[in-house]
Amino acid sequence: MRVNRLRRRLALLYCAASVASGFVLLLIIVVLSFGLPPSDAPAPEGGPVAAGHVPDSLLTQLRAYRSDILLLPGIALIIMAALSLAAGWVIAGRLLRPVRTMTGRLRQISDRNVHERLAMKGPRDEVIDLADTIDELLGRLETALDGHKRFVANAAHELRTPLTVEHALLEEPLATNAGIERYRANFESLIALNRARGRLLESLLTLAGSEHGAGRAEPVDLATLAEQAVRDRKAEADRHGLRVGTAIHPATLTGDPALIGRLVANLCDNAVHYNVPGGVVEVSTHRDADRALLVVTNTGPVVPPEEVDRLFEPFQRMRRVSDDNHHGLGLSIVRAIAVAHGGVLTAHASPRGGLTVEISFPAPPD
Repeated sequence: MRVNRLRRRLALLYCAASVASGFVLLLIIVVLSFGLPPSDAPAPEGGPVAAGHVPDSLLTQLRAYRSDILLLPGIALIIMAALSLAAGWVIAGRLLRPVRTMTGRLRQISDRNVHERLAMKGPRDEVIDLADTIDELLGRLETALDGHKRFVANAAHELRTPLTVEHALLEEPLATNAGIERYRANFESLIALNRARGRLLESLLTLAGSEHGAGRAEPVDLATLAEQAVRDRKAEADRHGLRVGTAIHPATLTGDPALIGRLVANLCDNAVHYNVPGGVVEVSTHRDADRALLVVTNTGPVVPPEEVDRLFEPFQRMRRVSDDNHHGLGLSIVRAIAVAHGGVLTAHASPRGGLTVEISFPAPPD
């Protein structure tokens, strides 16, 4: 067992330290004994009461013990080594007892009871700090597993809905003996569903890829990407009667141009789609010290402040419409790409409606 192996190592280490200390003490005694006169040396002159002299009787005893100066301490050192080994075994066992307790509890934790914690009690020391760190890790793991389960459930729902519609479109002409025009209309609907599913799969792949970190690392100018995104969505903004304002200034960061471009495009798409007729979209980029900032603001429906964070989760929308070709992945992709590039995303809702999203990226030195 690994714990017993570590216990043996600690016991041997304790024993070795004790024996080494005893050996050093014995060596000191031997070195000091070199200063004693030989056992057959004459006694110093002067009476026993003379100042600065040792009585002859005590000096004679010291000379007699000199022959045993190595034997007796050596025997004592051997006995101390055995006692130190036993004491080290007991002390190591007591020290490793919390580790054995944590190991036993961790072996019982699985995906079904990941909510359980070690919750070790006792005075604050390294073992308690380790247990608290493991509890924090279990908390993050529980959050990740819950998010994964929600993601899978939402993805299954989003993919199941078009399959059901496709099945109905294929069965309906056969059941009613419809004419060619009905077949044509159903096939057009099937093509539209297929395109929507392709966009969904593309979004899922982008989300999965961005969560694994940035790809290429090269200079990217937010200003260029923002201008392109605004230009590409001008026609749609005009159809909705939206006024688009820009305050675009150079802001360079290091990252993957394709992913950063998707981030800017998704923010602009969100600002245009979730807006009101005659509303406003504002896009700005600038550099602030060592950060490159992108800010996208739009008018729109009122968003409760407690719902803002939820909008950045996969498949979350304020208005769930099954046929609007939006699957609630845009903002979650934005957050994943921002995190992968070391960005800091903040969002807040306006009391009059709409959302302001600000992303701050680390910028290379000038």
